[in-house]
Amino acid sequence: MTIEEAIRTAIEHETKVRNLYAEAAKSAVDAVGKRVFHVLADEEKDHLDHLRGLLSQLRETGQVTEKALATVIPPREAVQHGIQKLRGCLHDRTRSPDVSGELDLLQRALEVEIETRDFYKRMVNELEEQGRRAFARFVEIEEGHRAIVEAEIDYLTSTGYWFDFQEFGQEEG
Repeated sequence: MTIEEAIRTAIEHETKVRNLYAEAAKSAVDAVGKRVFHVLADEEKDHLDHLRGLLSQLRETGQVTEKALATVIPPREAVQHGIQKLRGCLHDRTRSPDVSGELDLLQRALEVEIETRDFYKRMVNELEEQGRRAFARFVEIEEGHRAIVEAEIDYLTSTGYWFDFQEFGQEEG
């Protein structure tokens, strides 16, 4: 696969994910879930803008240069620290009564996030150096998105875990 083909394929993946999050944000009944979907849809839009910029640059110059790709997802260590602070209040979050539609959307989102992350991993392994550099950051970001989607699924299914941390202790029931 050429770097141009990889960028065009990445645009297809990111469009699919962005559309899913936009749909989920419109139909979500859980207020926190709705905000999460909006944030993720906005972030996927930024990915699309970034990829379109890379494609334009490649077509104009024959090269892609490394540009910083921002994310609202903090590093894993920061997330873990935040969870420790929030642990005491997470069990107070009011769940919406019927979140089955949201859970379906979250399951679909999880599938496309994993598919997209795996595509970027493959590109990092298969492309030449400029392609590897262009896609490496996407792997990290998509893994963060996957973690957020899994956290929402865990929360809405009341497994007692949020970001892989137990939300309540045994003594709390």
